[in-house]
Amino acid sequence: MKIITLNCNGIRSSLSKGLLDFICQENPDIICFQETKAPATEIDRKEFRDLGYEVHSCLALKPGYSGTAVLTKLKPKSVALGQGEGIYSSEGRSIFLEYNDFYLWNLYFPSGTSGEERQKVKYQFLDSFLELAKPYTKKKKPLIVCGDVNIAHTEIDIHNAKGNQKSSGFLPEERAWVSKFLDLGFTDCFRLLQPEIRDEYSWWTYRFQARKNNKGWRIDYFFITKSSKYNIESVHIAKEPVLSDHAPVVMKIQFT
Repeated sequence: MKIITLNCNGIRSSLSKGLLDFICQENPDIICFQETKAPATEIDRKEFRDLGYEVHSCLALKPGYSGTAVLTKLKPKSVALGQGEGIYSSEGRSIFLEYNDFYLWNLYFPSGTSGEERQKVKYQFLDSFLELAKPYTKKKKPLIVCGDVNIAHTEIDIHNAKGNQKSSGFLPEERAWVSKFLDLGFTDCFRLLQPEIRDEYSWWTYRFQARKNNKGWRIDYFFITKSSKYNIESVHIAKEPVLSDHAPVVMKIQFT
C-alpha cells in the first residue's frame, strides 16, 4: 500500500503545478492533503473521481483558510471530519478514517509563527492531540498519523539548528513534545528507516532561494503506533515536481 501526505498550500495552486500528473505517476492508494484553502467543490473534483478516488474534505469556517482532505481508493469503514474539538473542526485540521487493517489520521497542526497568541493555540493543540492519540497505542490495529506537524524534531531535521533555537517550529518545548509523543508508543516512520540521514527536508521558505540551496526543515511526517501487524517498506521525500513550499512524503507499507 502506498500513502502520500502533502501540504499543498492551496490545492488549486498545486493542481496548476502538476499535482494531477504526480498522482497519476505515483498512483497512491491514499493521499492526504493539508492546507487545501478551497471550497469542497474545488477538492471533490471529477479528475480525482475518474482516477478512482473517494474524496473527503474538512473545511475551515473561514473561506480559503487551512483545510484538510483525503483521497482514497480504499473504502473506509468510517470517516470523522474534524475529529477532536475546537480548531480541529473550525479550522478544518483533522480527518480520521478507519480501515479494516488500520486507522489513519490526517492532521494539519497549527503554526506559531504569527505571534504569541497562535503559539499558545499550538501548545493547546499539541496537549489535546496527545490525549486523543494515547488510547490508540493500546489497540491491536495500528494508527497512522500523518500531516504537517509544523515542528522539526531534532537538529538533523533542520538546516540551521543553532540559528533557529528561538524559532517557532524548533522551540525546545515543541521538540520535547515530539519526543514525548514518540515515547507514548509512536514511531517516526522516516527516521525508523533512515535514522542518521541529514539534509532531507520537506519544507522550504519561498525566500532566500531556500529550496535551491536546500535550507529546509523536515516538518511533514508519518507516525505509526508500534505493532507487529505491518512492515514499513520505504519512506521518502519526493523533491520533484515542485508542487508547493512543501514536498510530498511517500510511504509504502504492508499490513500482515
